[in-house]
This record gives sequence, structure tokens and C-alpha cells, in this order.
Amino acid sequence: MNKINLRIIYMGTPDFAVEPLKLLVENNYNVVGVVTNPDKPAGRGQKLQESAVKKYAISQNLNILQPHKFRDESFLNELKELNADLQIVVAFKMLPEVVWNMPRIGTFNLHASLLPQYRGAAPINWAIINGESKTGVTTFFLKHEIDTGNIIFQEEVQILEDDDAGSIHDKLMYKGANLVLKTVDSILTGNYPQLNQNILVEAGTLIKHAPKIFKDDCKINWNKDLNSIHNHIRGLSPYPAAWTEMVNNEEEIQIKIFKSEKESGNHNFTTGKIISDQKTHLKVAVKGGFVHLKELQLAGKKRLRVEDFLRGFQEINEYNFSTKV
Repeated sequence: MNKINLRIIYMGTPDFAVEPLKLLVENNYNVVGVVTNPDKPAGRGQKLQESAVKKYAISQNLNILQPHKFRDESFLNELKELNADLQIVVAFKMLPEVVWNMPRIGTFNLHASLLPQYRGAAPINWAIINGESKTGVTTFFLKHEIDTGNIIFQEEVQILEDDDAGSIHDKLMYKGANLVLKTVDSILTGNYPQLNQNILVEAGTLIKHAPKIFKDDCKINWNKDLNSIHNHIRGLSPYPAAWTEMVNNEEEIQIKIFKSEKESGNHNFTTGKIISDQKTHLKVAVKGGFVHLKELQLAGKKRLRVEDFLRGFQEINEYNFSTKV
């Protein structure tokens, strides 16, 4: 089989899914259809916005499908008529079996973790929050249970001390794009592995999960230790962002924190105590040291570096961070 004969349907929506599609197109694969989310209103004007994948697909004159429901008969008929040999899913919705089981070869997914670890919706965030030193990308064939299908290939990426969810997202985006291309190249030749994930789940191995993140998951618990708090902040930056509450005797102010640094050491300050020179630094006393806040944002305001934030908030030392869980 050659590249033209291998008919591919590609499914994805955000920026993360653009790079793999771009590599497939640039390497002359026959992408017969692109499935992405319907346009949706956004911004103050509520104008309809196209997904990142749709914008790229338009630029390449690719056939675009935007179903509201995957079980819709007209969509399924359209999908069947494309007669795909292979479907590829990157950063997309859960698919019913009638969709993922349609192609002759099957449907494979790119997942942003080293499966079987961090199955779920937010693998990048949870790997950093949990203090992992590495993560990666995995291609695997879809089956009934989420993120459990046979592994085709994996690639590791180191999580450095100054990495956050944003920087790891970008590293995995490019690493994942190359892995998708490697996977399709191997499928084209008929020479590709399929490793049952159960083989990797050794007896007693703790499997960590990556469920969807909600607002309550983002609240900082200042009662935790220095490393846990720092990892929590960077694991949620830039989105959805860790948040907390500054309190004094009269008011409570919600604030998001995007970037922090650690200072280990002993101290006698109460947990959550804010210490600042009101010019260049703002640190918080926690178990095992201090968390230096470097970029933060008051509700309804712009994200600021700590120096700019303090310039407009001179009474900072009158507040502490709430330790209520």
C-alpha cells in the first residue's frame, strides 16, 4: 500500500491537534476528511469561532465534518462514504464504537502521557501537580474502556523544575506530532507493535489517573508542603490557573497565581502569612519554607508580574492567604 491508497480521517479540535495533521499533510498522506467541533460563539461579540484544526484544514482545502452528535445518521453515512482505512484522534471527544470501529485498520489516539499512567482528560496537569520528573506521549488503538487500548509507540519527555503545564503542552505537542507520523508510517508498511497495557501494569503498581479538573481542584491548600504547593501552581499554569483568597479583617479577595519559585528553610511564621517589601517580592510562609509569587492576577484584572502587582497593591502586608480547605 502507498500513501495515496491509505485513506485517513483525522479528528481533533485545539492547537495541540494541528501539528500532527500538519505533518501528515506535509508528508503527502491522503487525509480524506477532518472531523472537528462545530463553530461556537466566543468573546464579547459572541462571534462564531472556528477551531484551530478547522482553520488549518481550510488552509489546505481538506474536507471538513462538524457533527453535533456522533450518532447522527447523516454524519455516520457521510463518514462511511469516505471509506477510510484509518482514523486518527488527537485531543478530541469520546467516540462511540460505531465511529471508532468503522475503519478497516482501526482508530488510534494520541494521548499526552505514558500510558497506562495518567489515563483521563488532564494528563499534563496531573503529572506536574503530582511532581513527576517525566511524562510523554502514547499512540494506541481505541477500544471500549477509555485510554486502555493496545499501545503502538511511546516517547518520553522530561519535566524540568521550571516547566509548567504550558511548556509541557508545547513539548508534547511537537513530540506527539512526530509520534503520530511515525505510527502512520509503520501502519503503512504493516510493521507496528501492539502492546497490551495490562503487561505494563505490574502487580502492586499504583496507576495514577488524570480526571477532568474543576474549579475546586485549582484552589491552593496552603497547609500542604512547599513542593506540593509549587507543583500545584505550575501544574495549572497558564490554564485553568491555581487560585486562592487573600483575607484581612474586613474583606476577602480572590486571586490567581501563575508562576512561583521555592525557598526552602525553617521559619516561625504562621502558614499563609504574606511577607513583602511592597516593591519587588511577595512570599508566603508554608511548611518547609516560602513560596515566592512571581506572576498573579486579581479577579477581573490583568495578569501581572509581582513588581507591577505590588505597585498597585501597597497594602499587601495587611493580608494573609486563607488556609481554609
